[in-house]
Amino acid sequence: MASSDLEFETVSYESESGTVNAYLVRPAFSASGEAQRWPAIVVIHEIFGLNDHIRDVTNRFASQGYVALAPDLFSRQDLIQVLTKKNIALTMDFIRTLPTGSARDYNFVQQQLAKIEEEGKRTAVQKTMGLLFSGLPKESLVKDLVHAVDFLNSQRYVKRGKVGCVGFCFGGGMSIALACQGKTSACVVFYGENPSPIELVEKINGPVMGLYGGEDERINSNLDKLVKVMVQYKKDFEMKIYPGCPHAFFNDTNERTYREKAAKDAWQRVLKFYKEALL
Repeated sequence: MASSDLEFETVSYESESGTVNAYLVRPAFSASGEAQRWPAIVVIHEIFGLNDHIRDVTNRFASQGYVALAPDLFSRQDLIQVLTKKNIALTMDFIRTLPTGSARDYNFVQQQLAKIEEEGKRTAVQKTMGLLFSGLPKESLVKDLVHAVDFLNSQRYVKRGKVGCVGFCFGGGMSIALACQGKTSACVVFYGENPSPIELVEKINGPVMGLYGGEDERINSNLDKLVKVMVQYKKDFEMKIYPGCPHAFFNDTNERTYREKAAKDAWQRVLKFYKEALL
């Protein structure tokens, strides 16, 4: 489906936390204006927020015949004061200077932050990293995603009850956390953390697909626990580990981590997965 056959818009919906902004793309209606309904997918961004990469992924899903909604989880009033585009950009630039996998090493990060000479920049990066890696209200953010599903189900162009979710990194953890609320019909996790508590898996409706990089030790160290509860609660669970691939191997805007072959394979797997679960 060409971009000319798609409708692009910025929307907002209400949650307990307030107004959440989102990027929405859907197939255009026919020239006759005939009512059409499509399955939908909630696309959940990485830890660095709703950026051009996630918008591109959202566009790609819409081009395959889905209504795709990418909530900006950091657009809430309690987060937006710190998680501005400028602060996130500064933080991303700083993290790119760190060795791969060291962004969660508190002592090392503090040592590197101390090397930033400009006080205002150092403070902005410190506050942003503190919020992103240890201060996000995740339970509340999951509720924002539940309302995203409700928003989609209320639209005249969505097949009610045919809503899936997909997330990357931070968003991968949010994707399976959303599925644990029993509101989605299919869930894809790209290298995301397990739900907490993990027993929430019992509430999942529909199949789950997990895609992981073989070199992503932090995330992979807990995959055995996820497999165990999937078996325990008899869930439809498919997992693929890509040998030699790091965390964020799907992000084609990150030269350090992107792995083209694995990303293309993962994309085809996801399309097949959603076709079977949602179409």
